[in-house]
Amino acid sequence: MADIKVAAYICKGCGLGERLDTDALVKIAQKDGKVPLAKSHEFLCNADGVAMIRNDIANEGVTHVMIGACSRRAKTEAFFFPENAVARANLREGVIWIRPDTDEARETTQEMAEDYIRMGCAEVKAMTAPGGNPNTGTSKTLLVVGGGVTGMTTAIEASKTGYPVVLVEKTGALGGWAAKLYKRVPVHEPYKSPADTGVADLVSQVLADSNIKLYLNATIAKTDGAPGRFVVEVATESGATHTEDIGAIVQASGFTLYDMNKLPELGGGKSANVVDQAGLEALAIAAAAGDGVIRRPSDGAPVKSVVFVQCAGQRDTSGQHLSYCSGFCCNASIKQAMYFKDANPSVDTTIIYTDLRTPGNGEDFYRSAQEKGVIFTKGKVAEVVPNGNTSTVKFHDLILDDKDAAEVDVDLVVLATGQVANSGINIELPPVVTEADTVEIKPISILNLTYRQGKDVPQLKQGFTDSHFICFPYETRRTGIYTAGPVRRPMDIAQAREDATGAALKAIQALENAELGRAAHPRSGDLSFPKVRLEGCTQCKRCTVECPFGAIDEDEKRFPVFNESRCRRCGTCMGACPVRVISFENYSVNSVGAQIKAVDIPDEFSEKPRILILACENDAYPALDMAGMSRNEYSAFVRIIPIRCLGSVNTIWITDALNAGYDGVMLMGCKSGDEYQCHFVKGSELGRVRMSKIDDTLKTLNLESERVRDLEVAITDIERVPEMINKYAAELVAVGPSPFKGF
Repeated sequence: MADIKVAAYICKGCGLGERLDTDALVKIAQKDGKVPLAKSHEFLCNADGVAMIRNDIANEGVTHVMIGACSRRAKTEAFFFPENAVARANLREGVIWIRPDTDEARETTQEMAEDYIRMGCAEVKAMTAPGGNPNTGTSKTLLVVGGGVTGMTTAIEASKTGYPVVLVEKTGALGGWAAKLYKRVPVHEPYKSPADTGVADLVSQVLADSNIKLYLNATIAKTDGAPGRFVVEVATESGATHTEDIGAIVQASGFTLYDMNKLPELGGGKSANVVDQAGLEALAIAAAAGDGVIRRPSDGAPVKSVVFVQCAGQRDTSGQHLSYCSGFCCNASIKQAMYFKDANPSVDTTIIYTDLRTPGNGEDFYRSAQEKGVIFTKGKVAEVVPNGNTSTVKFHDLILDDKDAAEVDVDLVVLATGQVANSGINIELPPVVTEADTVEIKPISILNLTYRQGKDVPQLKQGFTDSHFICFPYETRRTGIYTAGPVRRPMDIAQAREDATGAALKAIQALENAELGRAAHPRSGDLSFPKVRLEGCTQCKRCTVECPFGAIDEDEKRFPVFNESRCRRCGTCMGACPVRVISFENYSVNSVGAQIKAVDIPDEFSEKPRILILACENDAYPALDMAGMSRNEYSAFVRIIPIRCLGSVNTIWITDALNAGYDGVMLMGCKSGDEYQCHFVKGSELGRVRMSKIDDTLKTLNLESERVRDLEVAITDIERVPEMINKYAAELVAVGPSPFKGF
């Protein structure tokens, strides 16, 4: 490592000077932190304070900056020194704002601040300023896979911003599901009647846009590379393959309706007069081309009575059908019921529902249907029995709650089946075995990725593409590849168009970041990327297997190969590595380990325990900051180190802390599992798998299991987190001091 010069700067503003002995903190930085240059300032973040730091960088040769002031999440623009390694000691939110302003608390509050100064000095010495990824991609072209409403909207919106687009559609025409509709649900006042689909207008916009390169009757044969430098092979119907250089990808492959043949109890597949919503749209289009009368499929007679069965094969708790609500179906049935009423008000039209959900237009559309004579019955359909050209619908009236099922004979039954995402192959789900013990045919791949983890983006258990629904919609677990529309979650046309615009913007952000060598969210702008000392690598493959984003491949000698542009900088590979040869310039096993060792551990007679908290920077650490802002007090005996993700925690940190005499260790990570909240998807889950084995370490050290505590913390746990800390601190008093103190 080249010669470094570390400088520490202590702020007196925001009450720090009144609550803390800042002169003592300067001396701690010089003596214990071994920092040659240490200063205090009345208000470090103001123009004069920042100028002082910049002057030292320019004239004193300062390469590493340690700032003792507010949280690292505050004043990021003021303390932005991209050419320097920078560490932050949180004295405001992490010390004075969570401690009472009393004479009794002053001693422990000062000790807390002094430790954070020691930790900050130790951390910055173990860091280097990230130099950026030299292997950047320069392609600014956006690939959109799918030519439905979502795909066309994505292409149009991206083109409007000046980015070239390649649009690939597997059929011979644009439009997708919406092109099969007679009308759509209205999206403007007064929400009275079905409206034009708008597909023709979107198609004309795409065809007239010279910035959009269109492939019809085409599929993706291969997707290789990384953000900014994807190489995509497009296979066309003629057998020819075209290679495109792509910066980012939006998958808008849409959905198919749930197969009504799986619903024989509702008449699916048993009668031509039992159709799904797509079947009715076809009948309505045929009627519009003829005399306007919707006719019964079996004999062509005009439909005089029709029943719509809501939630057909949806919201199923048995696990046999779809467990979710597809959202669009209620409005779609209301719209289709109006097809009949608008053509002939005398047609007996009934919608049987359990819960009526009409997003986007309040109850206006529903009320309009009532005014037109559509009957709404709250009920649960038990069976549909075909009888020649009619069908008998048996249902339980949920309003009257009759024990005997009601019956109605109708000409036509429409099953509101749900959306099944066209996601491609999901390697994380086992093959589906039918009652006949035959494996169902797997779906074809959409993207044909060359990633070792599989050909398509990972999916949720319902088959929709995996994304962090709350924080990072559109983003998948493959960096630079986004999904939009019903392939991501169930939605209607209006929601799909909004989704498409959002995905286009995020994809543009990704390809711009890729050119600059910067990380995508959640560590947007981070220029660091993984470094590995191959001479120490044991080729265990844990990093390649555990990476949530498919960023690591293997070379011919089975050593890991990092695709930096795919990396989200979560550090999961670093936490997984048993020999600790993976690190980042600004975050490493050493940078955290040095902080752990820098804390002053009182002896067993002082009655001042020390508790290490490793807090996820995405949820737990912000919650702790906001607890400070709310003046929610917690123990002065904790020392908090923000970590990128629970997945980045290397067990050596736990061992080092316990060996050093810490009385306990708290791990604060995001919720994991099917309803995860981890910003890095699998990070907290993988971290917890590793931590589940920490009992062996505790037994080896002859320590109690209570010494290590793993907690799920959400960003909203502003009051709960201090309570958890204080409760744990009290429990450790009962357990007793660590036997390793003083060693």
